[in-house]
Amino acid sequence: NHTSDQHPWFQESRRDPDGPYGDYYVWADDDKQYQDARIIFVDTEVSNWTYDPVRKQYYWHRFFSHQPDLNYENPAVQEEMISALKFWLDLGIDGFRLDAVPYLYQQEGTNCENLPATHAFLRRVRKEIDAQYPDTVLLAEANQWPEDVVDYFGDYSSGGDECHMAFHFPVMPRIFMAVRRESRYPVSEILAKTPAIPSGCQWGIFLRNHDELTLEMVTDEERDYMWAEYAKDPRMRANIGIRRRLAPLLDNDRNQI
Repeated sequence: NHTSDQHPWFQESRRDPDGPYGDYYVWADDDKQYQDARIIFVDTEVSNWTYDPVRKQYYWHRFFSHQPDLNYENPAVQEEMISALKFWLDLGIDGFRLDAVPYLYQQEGTNCENLPATHAFLRRVRKEIDAQYPDTVLLAEANQWPEDVVDYFGDYSSGGDECHMAFHFPVMPRIFMAVRRESRYPVSEILAKTPAIPSGCQWGIFLRNHDELTLEMVTDEERDYMWAEYAKDPRMRANIGIRRRLAPLLDNDRNQI
């Protein structure tokens, strides 16, 4: 959903508002729009808007201020993204992790997540991928509860017409909780609450990724438990998660790993 603020597109967009890249990002004269959208990195960001002294406008970013959001309302941006997908598929890759997929579009009066326009764009991507690159996998990275993420599989009756897979974020911290408690219940309970998915789709279960061990999809009580067990030192924490990697997280204990 974003690029670096050092990307040539953004540099051109801030330099020349009327140029070909002027509308590649979400710009505004003030920071008053989309007030219902939460700030994701609450420990570092105070707003989803940042003022740019070159363009003398504010740009929108759901993550860090050095990660400006692309403007998917612009058809040229959509074409750029599809072109990038095809470039890598032509080189023979097997699929894509669709990073931060809930945050492609903005709409006033909403939390700017999981919007209908996002699903419409994904259906378009899936249709083109299926037609030209069969057997490619689209994996949704949506740090949301399963009842929201299930929509990223698409139409249930057809077996799914958006993403083939989606990460199951609430399972991940509960795996670590289950290890500490020596109990299956943290995992089995969340799986029991997970809705059915289309026949042609599957959940992606993972232990870690390049981000922190997020504790967003747990209760406050469970978060306090995880911090007490795995991140007693505040320096081990990041945002509302844990910054430690797998081996030190498990005290370099090969049996636990």
